[in-house]
Amino acid sequence: MTQTDLLIIGAGPGGYRAAEIAAKRGLQVVVVEQDEVGGTCLNVGCIPTKCYVHSATFEEAHERVAQVVPQLRQGVESILSHPNITLLRGHASFVSPNEVLVGSDTIAANNIIIATGSKAKLLPLPDISDPRVVTSTELLQLDTLPKKLCIIGAGVIGMEFACVFHRFGSEVTVIEYLRECLPMLDSDVAKRLRKSMEKRGITFRMKTAVQSLADIDADVILMATGRQPNTDGLNLEAAGITLDARGNIAVDDNYKTLSNSPYLGGEPVPSPKQGRPGGVFAIGDVNGRCQLAHAAEHQALLVVEQILQTSNIPHPTSHIPCPAAIFTAPEAACVGLSEDACKEQGLNYVCGKAFHRANGKALAMGETEGMVKLLWSADDGRILGCHAFGAHTADIVQEVSALMSRDTTVEQLRHIVHIHPTLGELLLAAAESAM
Repeated sequence: MTQTDLLIIGAGPGGYRAAEIAAKRGLQVVVVEQDEVGGTCLNVGCIPTKCYVHSATFEEAHERVAQVVPQLRQGVESILSHPNITLLRGHASFVSPNEVLVGSDTIAANNIIIATGSKAKLLPLPDISDPRVVTSTELLQLDTLPKKLCIIGAGVIGMEFACVFHRFGSEVTVIEYLRECLPMLDSDVAKRLRKSMEKRGITFRMKTAVQSLADIDADVILMATGRQPNTDGLNLEAAGITLDARGNIAVDDNYKTLSNSPYLGGEPVPSPKQGRPGGVFAIGDVNGRCQLAHAAEHQALLVVEQILQTSNIPHPTSHIPCPAAIFTAPEAACVGLSEDACKEQGLNYVCGKAFHRANGKALAMGETEGMVKLLWSADDGRILGCHAFGAHTADIVQEVSALMSRDTTVEQLRHIVHIHPTLGELLLAAAESAM
């Protein structure tokens, strides 16, 4: 049996970030990974997709992925070569709340982090085995550009690939069950973005349920219908860990797993209330809270700080805003509440808007299509959210995320000097539009 301070299952963004922080702060760490380090994001997700987004041709995209991914993977392996980190290759399976079997070795740890990520979820169709069907992983491995590509699902993955393959020359059709694309976005922003993509030549079939693949006229059919947690073979029952209704590992607001049994084999499940930190945490896609690489990394930081009892951040941590970007053409981004959510919650809010066509930098760049939508409380002026599409809106939303983390009011924002000419002035314009 091997004893360690911290055991991490999975070497994706959450796993290797947790290992890096813990090792630098003196903990002995064991990381278990059954595939390539870097997880979905680095190997078959965010990074390869962005290589496609920033490539002019299909052939160039392939070449760029072949260069970028190994380079970044080597960087992760370098992080995991820290003297306080032991990287084990293999599959991990719980045998008790604080013991995991890897191969023939049992690893024991007071603190365990599950960071196993997620995998593509397929629709339960009778002809799902149609050879034309691929997930995003297989789509990135195609050697030949499809003449006709049908994408089922207008979420982040579907919308990004729609833009990419349309630019490469494929005829692209997107089929979506919901009324509008990108449900995390403000519906006004999402509709404007979809209309912009339609003008470019992408076909959308909204409010359409797919019953069979037989009638779909396409060379390749991409299933972009969401993701599900990687929990197969973890034997979570041995640790008494609860899954929620969607199959995610259930966690509290500090990412500690919820136990369905306080006692297993007569021994209490480790708890920080028993004098020192201990227990099983789940971060990243596997807990279903926010399926983004940077969310997993931030959750890793918060969990390690809890384990070390060094965090100055008040807990629970669920209030911290997490921004998101969608690298369509044009790109979109969001943080916090949308106007739809403000209405649903019955909040007393104010909405300010600014448009790229009225911004000097956007005009100079030839990027006049876009809008920034800022929402704040009518009661105390606190910024509630920002949803936008257009050139560099991810950068604009990142600023709002920082402001929201400090409970900034719209009046304080109006007194922040913004460089001219920049697209950042759109945020100031949105804040002043409702004065």
